[in-house]
Amino acid sequence: MIEGKTGGLKASQIKLLERILRRKVATTEMISVELARYLTELSRELQRQLGLIIDRRGVIHSVIVGDDREIVIPDLSRYSLGRSGLRGLRCVHTHLKQEPLSRDDLTDLELLRLDAMAIVGVGDDGLPTYFSYAHLLPTKKKSQIETVDFKDFYRFKLDFSAFIHALDQEMERVSAETIDLADGRERALLISVGQESLQKVEASMDELDELANTANLVVIDKVIQRPRKLNPRYLVGEGKLREIIIRALQQRATLLVFDQDLTPNQVRSISEITEMKVIDRSQLILDIFAKRAQSRDGKVQVELAQLKYILPRLSGKGTAMSRLMGGIGGRGPGETKLETDRRRIRDKIRRLEKQLDSLGRGRTQRRQKRIRAGLPIVSIVGYTNAGKSTLLNALTQSDVLTEDLLFATLDTATRRLRFPLDREVIITDTVGFIRDLPPSLIGAFKATLEELEDADLLLHLVDLSNPPF
Repeated sequence: MIEGKTGGLKASQIKLLERILRRKVATTEMISVELARYLTELSRELQRQLGLIIDRRGVIHSVIVGDDREIVIPDLSRYSLGRSGLRGLRCVHTHLKQEPLSRDDLTDLELLRLDAMAIVGVGDDGLPTYFSYAHLLPTKKKSQIETVDFKDFYRFKLDFSAFIHALDQEMERVSAETIDLADGRERALLISVGQESLQKVEASMDELDELANTANLVVIDKVIQRPRKLNPRYLVGEGKLREIIIRALQQRATLLVFDQDLTPNQVRSISEITEMKVIDRSQLILDIFAKRAQSRDGKVQVELAQLKYILPRLSGKGTAMSRLMGGIGGRGPGETKLETDRRRIRDKIRRLEKQLDSLGRGRTQRRQKRIRAGLPIVSIVGYTNAGKSTLLNALTQSDVLTEDLLFATLDTATRRLRFPLDREVIITDTVGFIRDLPPSLIGAFKATLEELEDADLLLHLVDLSNPPF
């Protein structure tokens, strides 16, 4: 496949590039002498950098056409990472001005987890001059890169097959010491970008950590940044984002979780840089709600909240949405499919809203029946995981589910409590609250809020073991 800036090329020149795709490199060579000469001569003629994406079998998957300064590597997400964390692909490209490997070259090596990034210098006569390559090093610490330079291309000798096999094994061994590759759970890196005080940002990050634990994620690392100005496109600066992604890739993360709500444009922009899934606090809470909701009311409310969250995030770039939520609006024929998806979601939202209204009338009838019975109603309210269900169980000898997790119970539980002097009250256990609750999730608390309207007493439960009680 010919990729990149092919505008302005003649048909004969494109045919010369297409011939490269029919070649094959021996598995023991990073690039053959004949192919390197063909590449540099053509690069000299076009006055453009040319690059090749080659796999370990020596098959050339892409020929990249750049300008006189750089090439842009195409999307490689269809090539998955191996157990060692390497992609099984290398990039070899030309440099016209005898410059060494650039910072962008090394960043691409880290971000794309390539086997190697190599350059061939182009001489005035179009022949190869120098050769330089870089590869990642197996290490538990911050990512390290080794660069090897040869002033004369023809002095470069390396059994690439043996080299990459040894590197692969060592990187897998180092990964196995810190990462349980048999654990099928998502591995998440948590990110908080805020301008509040450090104490507030850290408290919010601790809560995000608890939410991740409730969602059964493996938290591998946390990043806190407090910039003077938020980046409207990425929330963090592009350079900082690349550092975060490289850090996540080193630790084999599969998910980036932002503590702040991301706009649809920010999700798309970040997804263009990384192949990892990108979610925010709201979507994490939605995921927990979807797993925990048991009643019909709860399930309908959560599904409605999810659809309202997804609708503005449908994008023309299918990969962003496929990473985000598993394929709605994914790789399809284009705008027609997107519009169909949007219409279906809007129709389903309307159906769910009607269903909620119907369920709400049923809740109203049940509450009125309790009111006519003349029994006082006590509602236990408080922060999520403060111990509301535990208190209800202790007072009424019930067996409502209790776990040391945020939002362990989402559905309102109602029990009767009999006092010694033949007096009864109704006690309700409501869903817990949480700071910065997304507007799209307010509907999921509708049943709880309706219960509070009829309560004769609100019993506010506070967890004194929590420092900011």
